Amino acid sequence: MITNKQIDILCVGEALVDFIGHQDGVLISDTRDYHRYLGGSPTNVAMNTARLGLQSTLVATIGNDGLGSYIVERLNEINIDTTHIKQTKTHPTSVIFVSRSKDTPDFIPYRSADFLITEEQLPSELLQQASIFHTTCFALSKNPAQETIIQKAAEAFALGCRLSIDINYSEKIWSDKANALEIIKKYCSYNPLVKISEDDIARLFGTETSHDAVFDFFHSLGVDIVCLTLGKHGVKLSQKGKDLVLMPAIKINKVMDATGAGDAFWSGFLFAYLKEKSIEDCLHIALQLAALKLQNVGRLPNNINILSELLKK
Repeated sequence: MITNKQIDILCVGEALVDFIGHQDGVLISDTRDYHRYLGGSPTNVAMNTARLGLQSTLVATIGNDGLGSYIVERLNEINIDTTHIKQTKTHPTSVIFVSRSKDTPDFIPYRSADFLITEEQLPSELLQQASIFHTTCFALSKNPAQETIIQKAAEAFALGCRLSIDINYSEKIWSDKANALEIIKKYCSYNPLVKISEDDIARLFGTETSHDAVFDFFHSLGVDIVCLTLGKHGVKLSQKGKDLVLMPAIKINKVMDATGAGDAFWSGFLFAYLKEKSIEDCLHIALQLAALKLQNVGRLPNNINILSELLKK
């Protein structure tokens, strides 16, 4: 999918601040101290892919406050295009408190500015420049962002852009599950690359839902590629009309922080996909990036040349 477009990945959705617990392996109720990190799934993907050498643009809304300034500063450090990030005076920057965990973290969201994404932030000229348009269930969970993203995803698809979505569904974020399924179906009619985790499946479809049933659900909507992450058990990918691809997780000695591991995985996958690697290579690179993230609290380390390391594999 190597193109001559100016933007490799256009990430649309939540930019916020994660306060990740300092105490390891305890719930929020027992966490005493927190450290501040840049967060939001589309923001993480934009950051990761920019550091992998891609041209990434983030479309988001943040508060005109100290946390908003922190977000902009962090994005500017690695030259992510912030032209389409809106700072509003009416709502503070969204924050999420997260427990530090080896498994799926406990979290409490305090949402405010993140869902105030409007059409003027996504002009047609921007969509025409993008190779991949990426978003999340979190971003789609509330208007006006929901209507904006669905409308602009359709326009991007019509312009030949490849869509992508992380089905990071949570009832804490999107209590109306019927609405969630309706919007997911709309987005999936444009054949996005789909990432979903076992936790997402349990929250959206129920714990008894089989992997095959989930693959069939998305394929029936018109999705060609569905990537199911299985935590320490690796990944399973279903491509319409082809055999399932299964790959084990990379063994690591100690998990430091699971927050953002899925975003790191998907960043690696999209990076390799854009480089026209095979599906197996896309998964291999994605798993390497996820393993790297699991060994670092907050974000991927600055002092590792991720790009050259991944391309050697």
